Amino acid sequence: MPLPLLVWLSPAFPVGAFAYSHGLEWAAEAGDLTGAETLSGWLTALLDLGAPRNDAILMAEAHRAAAEGDGSRLAAVAELALALAGSRERRLEAVTQGNAFLATLEKVSPCEAFKTVRATWDGDIAYPVAVGAATGGHGLPLEPALDAFVLAVVGNLVSAAVRLSIVGQTDGQRVIAGLLPEVTKVAKAAAAATLDDIRGAAFRSDLASLRHETQYTRLFRS
Repeated sequence: MPLPLLVWLSPAFPVGAFAYSHGLEWAAEAGDLTGAETLSGWLTALLDLGAPRNDAILMAEAHRAAAEGDGSRLAAVAELALALAGSRERRLEAVTQGNAFLATLEKVSPCEAFKTVRATWDGDIAYPVAVGAATGGHGLPLEPALDAFVLAVVGNLVSAAVRLSIVGQTDGQRVIAGLLPEVTKVAKAAAAATLDDIRGAAFRSDLASLRHETQYTRLFRS
């Protein structure tokens, strides 16, 4: 695993990932998530049918475009990523992390791809697009980058579940360990996918995101 991936996708990297639960907070309040088994099932559905799967495909496309210096493709995938955000909070989650990720790396580890992004797209940058531009622009291999990205998404959601008392820390680690084959499968499929393979059917997760916007008591921003 290239060391930059361990740095960029670490919980310590300043993108504010800790502030987002991707709708888990509402799902917990609604009684959908009550322990390790329900959490594992929810996350498996997200990886198979939800935003994390599509984000991996968007990241792969941004990686290829950045590696080839193709500004028009980068702009197209940046626009599509924003269009796929199904709620105000999903968009907030995507762009605050993406903008922070890109802004930080421009200062500490710049590359030509970042200049290409800025020259061809003047809007917000969704997180998977920013990560794809960085990994492709720095010449990092796609499949390990996708593995690390998808695993980081799962790790952040499990961390949110621990803070919501859905599971304890040990059960949280058991959930992550059990999902590793699914993470690898999603990453491998995304590496071979195109934008035409984007789809979604995680309706309960989408509903959770919408309902969270008006949830009375909240710890998270999504």
